[in-house]
Amino acid sequence: MEITTALIKELREKTGAGILDCKSALTETNGNMEESEKILRKKGLAAAAKKAGRAAAEGLIGYKVDGQTAALVELNCETDFVAKTEDFGKARQLLADLVFQAASLGDAPDGDGATLRAMAAPAGLPGAAAGTIGDWLQASTARTGENTQFRRFARLVAGAGAKLSLYAHPGDKTVVVVETVGCDDTLARDLAMHVAALAPLYAGRESVAPKALADEREIAKAKAVAAGKPEAVAEKMVEGMISKWFGEVVLVDQPFAKDDSKKVSQVLVDRGEKGAKVVRFVRYKVGEGVEKKQGDYAAEVAALTK
Repeated sequence: MEITTALIKELREKTGAGILDCKSALTETNGNMEESEKILRKKGLAAAAKKAGRAAAEGLIGYKVDGQTAALVELNCETDFVAKTEDFGKARQLLADLVFQAASLGDAPDGDGATLRAMAAPAGLPGAAAGTIGDWLQASTARTGENTQFRRFARLVAGAGAKLSLYAHPGDKTVVVVETVGCDDTLARDLAMHVAALAPLYAGRESVAPKALADEREIAKAKAVAAGKPEAVAEKMVEGMISKWFGEVVLVDQPFAKDDSKKVSQVLVDRGEKGAKVVRFVRYKVGEGVEKKQGDYAAEVAALTK
């Protein structure tokens, strides 16, 4: 029987398995859909390794915060279909709970996923047997037919006099935790929502990386020189460009998302206590920084069936 593109696509939609896996199973069974599906299910972990290289740019953020401790985790898969399943949603939250409870992790705003993958899988993790979270990820990849990955986590512990607040955008694909001093719950949440919307890189100018500022100043100076302006004018141009850059990347210099007639720094003065400030923030957006392959699915299948 001819193994057509339509047959491969149908099997892939039923099982979530990769194109090559579907083609191989159909070839082995002479196009029998039921037997092909059975073969793919039997492969289990043997098929998981093949999927590990595929881009996992979808998923959900798991989170938990109580004011003094906060945890964020990013659990990834290949499609939004899997991300919306009950098991996937439960898993990302159990992982967030684990990070939240793991005092041994300390204050880790830039937690590496490898650290968590080496930890024991928590009880209740869907499909988990005895073993590590890394083992569970491999089993999950085999079960769903999609590459399941754990990219990163953040665990924040508030400093003296500070508190942690959270904003989760509907759908749990963008989640922000802010650490503030002198801000009530409403203001802190508004600031977290602002970070979610405008994606600043730094809380204040003092936290700007020296190299980043030096690079930006070098670029601004090159632009001023290229414009052929006198030195005095060129220096003013550089300062103007740096000020504009601060307005793009520094939280307190940005126009406030809920009232762009004011900068965030002014909102802190107007609505916060004396000395109110944003100490730091962590912003997670699902798939950010992951290169997701774009392509023609029909052409890809056709190429593999030649």
